[in-house]
Amino acid sequence: MSTRRRTRTILQLLAALLALAATATGTAQASEPTLLHFNHTYGVVDRETADAIEHSTYLKDFANFQVRTTTGAGGEKWTGRYLMGRETYLELFGTGDIPGTDLGSAGMGLSVEHTGQLSTVVQHLRDAGITTPLEFLQTRDFGDGKPIPWFNGVFTTDAYDTFGAWGMEYRPEYFADPRGNTGPEQYPGDISRNRYLPDDYRSHQMRDVSGVRLGITARDLANTLPLLRAGGLTVRDLPTGAIATDGQTTIRFETAPASEVGLRQLDLTLNRPTGTRHVERLGHSTLTVGPGPHARWTFAPRT
Repeated sequence: MSTRRRTRTILQLLAALLALAATATGTAQASEPTLLHFNHTYGVVDRETADAIEHSTYLKDFANFQVRTTTGAGGEKWTGRYLMGRETYLELFGTGDIPGTDLGSAGMGLSVEHTGQLSTVVQHLRDAGITTPLEFLQTRDFGDGKPIPWFNGVFTTDAYDTFGAWGMEYRPEYFADPRGNTGPEQYPGDISRNRYLPDDYRSHQMRDVSGVRLGITARDLANTLPLLRAGGLTVRDLPTGAIATDGQTTIRFETAPASEVGLRQLDLTLNRPTGTRHVERLGHSTLTVGPGPHARWTFAPRT
């Protein structure tokens, strides 16, 4: 056998062994290129926790923080507390702040970075057996009664219990409106999260959301995973739920009865490491910042 052939055979055997090892250890590989990226998550918390977050002096220094009421399609309004990073953000509601939700309700938006990619995600859903994905247009009204296109979206179904995840593609009309306070295009078809979010995060500690852990019903999990796979996230099934990642943010889903669902933990990256540890109690939640370049926000179990 020639040296070249022997080398090729050895490399092929190594590749086969690595593939077997990945299978044996449960390593999940994304079947498609990553099209969808974690954009934001929202959660409905108890009123005491929501009020503590809203009036926290610490959070105003820690993050690009704001409280605002948004008007969407059909005049629907919701009031949220927002912590915005470089590419990702958080949206926290108290009970009664968003129509049709109860304590423990949560959701997640995942967005594409290039114009036209959402149609590929929709096709992947159809190829996976989701024959009628629920496509929609979300608009935003800046207060003048003239809504503008905000983003195109897609759900796998409208039959959710308490958690819904959707794919989204920002519309060029939104970026063209100066009231959106978005950045300039960095490449043709740029509709990225970085362009969408303002740069005010630079003057605060919080940079981005690196992890989300939440309780979710088995039905909601089954309706969510096809979207994540269609978007090219790496998904690993677990006996107690699933873990998914887009390479930047890791989402851990833990199956639970409807009475125990909701946000459980958020992991955040910081713009710079801190040498000290700060603990901030916000209602029935605890934000621990540092030491190092990370923070963790935990939410007490529902009672």
